[in-house]
Amino acid sequence: MGKATGLLKELSGKIGPLQFQQTKSGKVAVYVAPEVPETPLRTKAQGELRMAWGNLGAVYTQFHKTLKKSHENLPAGTSDYNAFIKENVRMTCVYLKKSELENGGCVLAPYKISNGKLQGIECEMNGEGVLVTDIALGDLVITEDTTVADFSVALETMNEDWEDGDQLTFFYGEQKVDSQGLPRAKIRGWKVKLDVTDETLLWTVVSELGFSSVGGFLGMGVSIENGAAAWVHSREDEQKNLTVSSQRLTVDSSVLESYMGQAAFDASVQSYGGITSRKAFLHPDDETNGARNGWVNPSGNGGSGSGSQSGGGTTGSGSTDSGNNGGSGGNGNSGGNGGNPSGEPSGTVTVEAPQLSGETLFTGSTQVTMTGPDGATIYYTTDGSTPTAESATYSEPITLTATTTVKAIAIKNGVSSEVTSRTFTKSGGGGMDQN
Repeated sequence: MGKATGLLKELSGKIGPLQFQQTKSGKVAVYVAPEVPETPLRTKAQGELRMAWGNLGAVYTQFHKTLKKSHENLPAGTSDYNAFIKENVRMTCVYLKKSELENGGCVLAPYKISNGKLQGIECEMNGEGVLVTDIALGDLVITEDTTVADFSVALETMNEDWEDGDQLTFFYGEQKVDSQGLPRAKIRGWKVKLDVTDETLLWTVVSELGFSSVGGFLGMGVSIENGAAAWVHSREDEQKNLTVSSQRLTVDSSVLESYMGQAAFDASVQSYGGITSRKAFLHPDDETNGARNGWVNPSGNGGSGSGSQSGGGTTGSGSTDSGNNGGSGGNGNSGGNGGNPSGEPSGTVTVEAPQLSGETLFTGSTQVTMTGPDGATIYYTTDGSTPTAESATYSEPITLTATTTVKAIAIKNGVSSEVTSRTFTKSGGGGMDQN
């Protein structure tokens, strides 16, 4: 330690390695500040969460605000956008690099796009690669002469869970890779409201792409290739109370697999400076600008900023009426009264959440391996329920042969970790979530 002289006597604080401190006598003491080892600003688990935000925001943006009214009974202040991010961020993780997001990159994935209590629409790929639903049409063969009334009568007669006034929406996404190797996607949608008195020609309202008859059932008019599709059933009563089916995009794409898994995560996180870097990771922002720049906030009321989501509109596009789509909420790093904007706990996590590894997009079967902190016991579920100490105990890799959401916790000394959740998707199938 030394004494400062001349102009240095007026200084306080730190310059380079030197620390200047005023003493009670008015003198300035000078000493070399101790080096503070750099510590990670983000854990690997936090990095995986944040890296998954970008593509989720990019896909949501492709729906062009047509996913409004896609979720039942949302809490006050929570938008369909918020629900979409929260439901998918820990499930199917797709990782894009910062430069890809900044240039409009987007990868279609089997994301859950709606959530409610109506009977889910199941679908599967037939031998010709055509996606077919379980919506029976009876003897109806849809042609250019088929009316909305014809279609409505067939659905309401052959399917007990459909009634006049219900809406059926079909979404179709195209996946491409441009000349620069950038993944790009475009999502379109069509909707029809059932009305047994409406003599409007069906294909003037919707597209035969998703409204064709295939062996007595509703299906696509062409095979699905490098794309994604989903049908959504929704209903509103006179009081505007919403009920909707829970659906997930069915994806058949040669692009998806290369943006999933450890290698894709490593490339994504390095594009933001790496796990231990003091450069900023994805920083929450509003859903439109944020998605374009690779920043997405899954919590509409977190952080020190603010935002809103307003507007009317119903599920679907084509003739859909969509309202103004506002921001997703705070964009600060301080939790404020709304909580941490990343959705991460503000307190210290005493037990690290387990890690799940395996092929998240597979054919045939895949093995899922779970790892956790030393001395902890891992408990897991495969039916979508939240695991507890009463759930199955992990002891060896588990084998999956169908699309499955695996959830796991680690418990050590009576303390439980957060839930880790990941969806492992069987390629070429087509089961959709059904609540």
